[in-house]
Amino acid sequence: MSVDIVLAGARGHGRWHLDNIRRLQDKGVVRLAGVCELTPLTEEEIPEGLGTPEQSADFGSLLDSTGARVAVICTPIPTHTDLALEAARRGVHLLLEKPPAPSYAEFRRMADGVAEAGVACQIGFQSLGSHAVPAIRRMIADGTIGELVGIGGAGAWARPESYYRRAPWAGKRRLNGVDVIDGALTNPLAHAVATALALGGSSRAEDVTDVETELLRANDIESDDTSCVRVATAQGHRVTVAATLCAEHPDEPYVVVHGSSGRITFWYKQDRVLLQRADHGPQESEYGRTDLLENLVAHLTDGDELLVTPELTGAFMKVVEAIRLAPDPAPLPEGAWHLLPGEQRRVVPGVDGLVEAAADTLALYSELGAPWALPHGLRKEVST
Repeated sequence: MSVDIVLAGARGHGRWHLDNIRRLQDKGVVRLAGVCELTPLTEEEIPEGLGTPEQSADFGSLLDSTGARVAVICTPIPTHTDLALEAARRGVHLLLEKPPAPSYAEFRRMADGVAEAGVACQIGFQSLGSHAVPAIRRMIADGTIGELVGIGGAGAWARPESYYRRAPWAGKRRLNGVDVIDGALTNPLAHAVATALALGGSSRAEDVTDVETELLRANDIESDDTSCVRVATAQGHRVTVAATLCAEHPDEPYVVVHGSSGRITFWYKQDRVLLQRADHGPQESEYGRTDLLENLVAHLTDGDELLVTPELTGAFMKVVEAIRLAPDPAPLPEGAWHLLPGEQRRVVPGVDGLVEAAADTLALYSELGAPWALPHGLRKEVST
C-alpha cells in the first residue's frame, strides 16, 4: 500500500523531488497527495502520471486535509525548522532537504522537536544513500589503505550571476535579520562536506573539535562562492574541503580518503570509487544507491534503518555554525576574477587547481599560496 506524500517547495530543486515522487508512485511506493507552494503549480508543471494533487500555500492545513503520512520539505533554508516542527506536531514523518538549518541552534530546535514528537526524519544528503559509503568505510576499517591520515573534498563548479537572483535568499548570509548562510560549502557543495565527514566516521556533532574557515567571494553577494574549511575531528584526523562556484572548467566533485599506503577517491554524484594503493594496480568500482525517500518509506512500512538521521548530520551543522560565526566573506581583489563572455559567470583563474590541491594536501588556500587568499590572522578558528 502506497504512502501519501505532501511536497513543500515544488519549484527549483523541488522539481527533482516531483520527478522522484513520480518514479516512486509508478512503483506503488508513494502517492503525491498535496503540493505546498505560494503560487499553485500549473498543469504543465506537474509531471505526467502524478494526477491532480491538492494544492495550498498553507502547509499545516494541507497536511490536515490530505492526511499525508510523509512530508518532503524543499523550501528556503530559514523555513526548514518551523515547517519540520509543524509536520512533526501532526505526527507526519519527514524528508528534510539539506542543509537542515542555517544555524546550530535552529538545527537543535528542529532535531529535538522531531525526536520529542516521535516522528522519523531523514535529511536529504542523497550522497549518503550511496552504497559506496559503507564500502569505503569497510576499506578504511580493514586497513586497505593503511592508517587513515585525513580526508579531502573538492568541488569546482560554476554558477552564472543569475543563480544569485533566483530567490531573495540566494547568496545571502542573513535576510531580514534571519540567518540564511547560503554559501558554496553550506548549500550547493554541502554534500562534499557531509560525505567527507561521514567516510571518516565523524558524522555527529561531538566528532568535531575545531573548524578553520577561509571564506571569499568573486560575485557581488553576501555569502561565499570560493571557500575552504579544515575540520579537526575527535577521531584524530583532519577533513579539508575546498569549493568554488567560479571554476574555469567545472568538473565532478569528489572526496578523497588519504591513507598511509594508499588513497580512495569517491565521485559522490556518480557513485564511482577509485582505489589506489602501494603494490597494486588501480581498481575502479561503481556502486548502487538507495533513494532517501524510498528508504524513509521502507523505514515506516518495513522497519528499515534510516540512513541519514538528524544526529548523523550534527558534524555538518557544526561546520555550518563555524561558517555562520566567521567574518563575512572577503571580496576577491580587483583582477582576481573575470566575467566569462557568453556565460555571464565570474571565473577565478587558477582556482580549479587550488581546489584540487587543497583536497590532495589537506591545506587551506592561504597555505597553498593563493595570491588572493586571506592572511592567517583573518582566518576564523572555532573550537566546539
